[in-house]
Amino acid sequence: MFKKIMFFIALGIFVYSCAQVPMSGRSQLSLVDNAELLPLAFIEYEKVLKEGKVITNTADGQMVVKVGKRIASAVDTYMKANGFEKELQGFQWEFNLLQEAIVNAWCMPGGKVAFYTGIIPVCQDEAGIAVVMGHEVAHAIASHGRERMSNGMLMNGLLGTAQAAMGQNPTLTQNIMLQAFGVGGELGMLSFSRKHELEADQLGLNFMALAGYDPRVAPAFWQRMEKAGSGEAPPEFLSTHPGPKRRIDELNKQMPVALEYYEKSKK
Repeated sequence: MFKKIMFFIALGIFVYSCAQVPMSGRSQLSLVDNAELLPLAFIEYEKVLKEGKVITNTADGQMVVKVGKRIASAVDTYMKANGFEKELQGFQWEFNLLQEAIVNAWCMPGGKVAFYTGIIPVCQDEAGIAVVMGHEVAHAIASHGRERMSNGMLMNGLLGTAQAAMGQNPTLTQNIMLQAFGVGGELGMLSFSRKHELEADQLGLNFMALAGYDPRVAPAFWQRMEKAGSGEAPPEFLSTHPGPKRRIDELNKQMPVALEYYEKSKK
């Protein structure tokens, strides 16, 4: 009886707390409000910047900022034009290049993006950076961090707001929060699920196209990523499935839609 009661409580929470991912239309769990989540994410982002070396006075550093702002502007315009402006409340876009040899990039909730210098050679040029930037921006727009935290809270019986959960079990809630942001031990970045990665690929392809970058360069980027991961250990960017081949297949399926956005951006 107790299990049945808990099941229906959880079901009710799920139905009441569902949100919709812009552009993809997928339903997701949303127990935590961005008003609570984003300020905490911004604090963690500042910690990463302080512990790393931010590159600002190089062509690569400036390129990361340029591409980030261009894609963010296009996404902001799209979101507002399609009734999703509420999802952008509290966002504070920021783009930084960090000196680190690892082949990786990430985005925290609220639009805080970091590239590592190790991924720049794989990107090769501005369009390649746009492929990665669109993917990372998509994680933020799709609220994957918020969804991951909501799922973590529900699985651990922490119901209500993040503040309430902190009062119930501060240590557990803190761990769930860091995992939601993608922060692991010593500020190492954790990977998203296969579902989230594929969704970020799809949305990211559209976002780079909206910003005027040719989406047809994306499959070639993933081919380069596959070659970069041909050694003993794959790059962090490939640390979870799907693999490059699956991603390329899915991108090619999505390409006609992305090309429509690209053609509109040129007009």
